[in-house]
Amino acid sequence: MQLGVIDIGGTSIKYGVVTDQGNFLYSASTPTEAHLGGMEVIGKVLKVCDELRGNDELTGIAISSAGQIDNVNGTVVFATNNIPGYTGVPVAELVRKHTGLPVTVENDVNCTALGEYWKGAAVNVNDFLCVTIGTGIGGALFLNGELYTGSNFSAGEIGHISLYPNGKPCTCGNNGCFEKYASSAALEERIFETLGQQIDLKEFFTMTKQGNHACIEIFEKWIDDMTTGLQSLVHIFNPKLIVIGGGVSAQGEFLLQAIKRSLMGKVMPNHRRSLEVKLAENDNKANLLGAAKHYLMNF
Repeated sequence: MQLGVIDIGGTSIKYGVVTDQGNFLYSASTPTEAHLGGMEVIGKVLKVCDELRGNDELTGIAISSAGQIDNVNGTVVFATNNIPGYTGVPVAELVRKHTGLPVTVENDVNCTALGEYWKGAAVNVNDFLCVTIGTGIGGALFLNGELYTGSNFSAGEIGHISLYPNGKPCTCGNNGCFEKYASSAALEERIFETLGQQIDLKEFFTMTKQGNHACIEIFEKWIDDMTTGLQSLVHIFNPKLIVIGGGVSAQGEFLLQAIKRSLMGKVMPNHRRSLEVKLAENDNKANLLGAAKHYLMNF
């Protein structure tokens, strides 16, 4: 079996062809141009489907998408203005009508979790949290061997737990949200506010590793905010594992050890006893793998 897999993100649409064994036969990406709006983005997705169908005989289309997703009907139940006009778009229906193929759609961070559970850091782990740290912070809850999506497909919005009541305004409409302090975008903002200049994050991490005092202070405060948010999640869910994904996971062991040192000092002994923290292993292909796994679970 061969599946067309598509990941709709705010910056790029990644896509490819994957076998039912999780092997990639083809992969590529194209800019999302999210500012054009939800229906324009879907127009690009349909062109991607045409490209994929031209290369291979496909059994179906598996989609990972930003936003809160009704994973039964394949509809966007809520999306922020990162993709304007995306709320309510019936993604699966539109793609199904265009291709004539079966289509599944799942939230992108849920797909990251499924991908890591299938072939990655969380293989055979039935209770774990997946946290993606990028422009925002996304979360997925994998409990008792299954994704937990909540009563209206909206569980896992951990980026919007309150870290600092009455803090910085957030795109969700509230103030002081976790992602306003612990995302990569928050780190960039903190760097500018402290140093008075914008520094590329790769350069910032290099300077931090080299012992730059100002950078170390910024990094440690960012890690402290991140693990304060994670502390609450650990105390609520008592997971065996936290999988950290997103762009900053490219910092590897340096980032992982900093998170572990800070987090383990904050959680209660019984929560700490069996807790592991790992980095996602599939980089930007985890969502595509997870989309394929979600399809295979439904067909």
